[in-house]
Amino acid sequence: MSIFSVGRMCVKLAGRDAGRKCVVVEKIDGQFVVVDGHVRRRKVNVKHLEPLNQILNLKEKATSAEVKAAFEKMGLAVWETKQKKTAPRPSKQKKGKKETERIPEKAISGKTETKETKKKAPQKTKEEKND
Repeated sequence: MSIFSVGRMCVKLAGRDAGRKCVVVEKIDGQFVVVDGHVRRRKVNVKHLEPLNQILNLKEKATSAEVKAAFEKMGLAVWETKQKKTAPRPSKQKKGKKETERIPEKAISGKTETKETKKKAPQKTKEEKND
């Protein structure tokens, strides 16, 4: 039996939740446990936990509500998760074509323009390339 059994109170030593009290909710293997309490419920390396002498009466994989009730009974603070309010996504509106007045080119320059194409030079044959 490990010192980090289910229900063991601990203090987190590392991370953004360092210094906060938590309780072991689930033992994953010899290195990792799942903690909850005044921290985010997450998988933690046991090297980042300092066990306390208190043991709470919790079942394995206890819900956050059960952990919250046990912490409040002891007078400890609990990490509160807030529901995010998602705003309705705006519907995409199609971009309309800009209405521009088209002026014929004859009116702009006074005469019609014709496009001239350049003729390509004839390609050399293999014999001419070798010379």
